[in-house]
Amino acid sequence: MKKIIHLLTLAGCVFAGSAMAQDPTLEDYLAIAAQNNPGLQAQYKAFEAALEKIPQATGLPDPTLSFGYFISPVETRVGPQQARFSLNQMFPWFGTLKASGDVATLKAEVQYQTFLDEKNQLFYRVAASYYPLYELNRWLTLERENAEILESYKTIATTKFENAEGTLVDVLRVDLMLKEAVTNIEILEEKRQPLVTTFNKLLNQEEFTPIETPDTLTVSEEIQEFSKDSLFTENPVLSELDLNVRASEAQEVLAEKQGLPKLGVGLDYMIVGEREDLAPGMSIQDNGQDALMPMVSLSIPLYQGKYRAAKKEAQLIRQHYSLQKENVMNNLTSGYEMTAFELSQQNQLIALYQEQIAQTRQVLNLLLTAYSNSGKEFEEVLSVQQQLLTYQKMKATALMKYHTAIAKLKYLMG
Repeated sequence: MKKIIHLLTLAGCVFAGSAMAQDPTLEDYLAIAAQNNPGLQAQYKAFEAALEKIPQATGLPDPTLSFGYFISPVETRVGPQQARFSLNQMFPWFGTLKASGDVATLKAEVQYQTFLDEKNQLFYRVAASYYPLYELNRWLTLERENAEILESYKTIATTKFENAEGTLVDVLRVDLMLKEAVTNIEILEEKRQPLVTTFNKLLNQEEFTPIETPDTLTVSEEIQEFSKDSLFTENPVLSELDLNVRASEAQEVLAEKQGLPKLGVGLDYMIVGEREDLAPGMSIQDNGQDALMPMVSLSIPLYQGKYRAAKKEAQLIRQHYSLQKENVMNNLTSGYEMTAFELSQQNQLIALYQEQIAQTRQVLNLLLTAYSNSGKEFEEVLSVQQQLLTYQKMKATALMKYHTAIAKLKYLMG
C-alpha cells in the first residue's frame, strides 16, 4: 500500500503547474498539456479507480443475517420454538485475501505505467506539433525578408533602366519573383491557423490562443544522452508488461487459494415460548428460555474444474504478456535505429545548409558588386538570391525534423 501511495504522489506531481514565463517555452507548454489534456486526465482517473479496487479485493465477504418464523411451532421440552435469527460470516482460506490484494495492487501499478506512457505520448505529440510551428514562422520570416530584398532589387533595376544602364526585362523579372514571394507569404499565413488549432487542442486551450516559438533553433548536445543500452530500462510500456506478468502470476496463486475450503463461523438465536400445557402447580426449569447456538461451517470446493481453468487462464495470460513484451522490445529497437538515423541525417544536413548559406551569401555579394558596376548578370543575382532562400528554408526544416527526432527518442526512452 505504501508503494501505491508513493505512486499516487508521483502521478499527482505531473499535474503541478509551472509559472508561465513572458516568452513561453516548449517546457511551459508541456506543463500546460500535462495539467489540462483531457485524455491524460482520463487515464489518471483510471489509475485512481484501480487504487480503489485494493480495499475491495482485501475485504471480507459480507456477513449474512437470516430470520425464520415457525408457522407451526416446534415443540421442545422447554417450550415451542417460535422464530430463529442466524448470523454467519465466511472467511476465505489463509492467504486468499493477501493474494487478491496483490493482484489488485499490481493492476493499479499497471494503470500507473499506462498513465506514464500516455503522458509520454502526449509530450511527444505536443513537441511534434510545436516544431512545425517553428518551421512555419521561420519560413514566414525568411519570405518577408526575401520580399524586402526583392523590393530593393526592383528599385535598383528600375533606376538602372531609367538611366539606360539596365533593361526592362530585369525589372519585369524581379517583379514576377516579388509576386511569387507575396503569394508564398499569403499561403503560409493561411497554413498557420490549422497548426495553431492542432497544438492548442493538445493543451485543451481555445483554438485561437497565440503560440510563441523561438526565432531560431540550434543543434543540441542531447543526442549523446540517448544510449541504446538504456532503451529498455525506463520505458513505461515495458514496465507495464512486466507488471502484467507479475499480476498473472499473482492471479494464478489466487486461483489456487480460491480452490481451497472456506471457513465460516455463525450464531443461531432461537426464540422459545413458554409451555402452556403444564398441570397446575407444575414448573419446568428454563421454561421459555431462548436458545443460543454457536456454529462453525466449512465449504467444500467439490467442483475444481473452474479453479483449474482459472489457473490455466492466468498461465496463458502470462505467456501473452511475455510475447507482447518481446514484440514491443523489437519495435523499440527498430524505432530507435530509424530515429537515430534521422537525427544523424538532419544533423549533417544542418551543417551542410549552414555552409551553403555562407558560401551563397559570398557569391551573392560578388554578383551584386558586379551588377552595380556593369548593370549585367541581374538574372544571376536573382537566381542566387532564390537559392539562398531555398537553403535557409531547408535549414529551418532540417532543424524542425532534428528536434522532432529528439522528442521521438525521448518518448522511446520513456
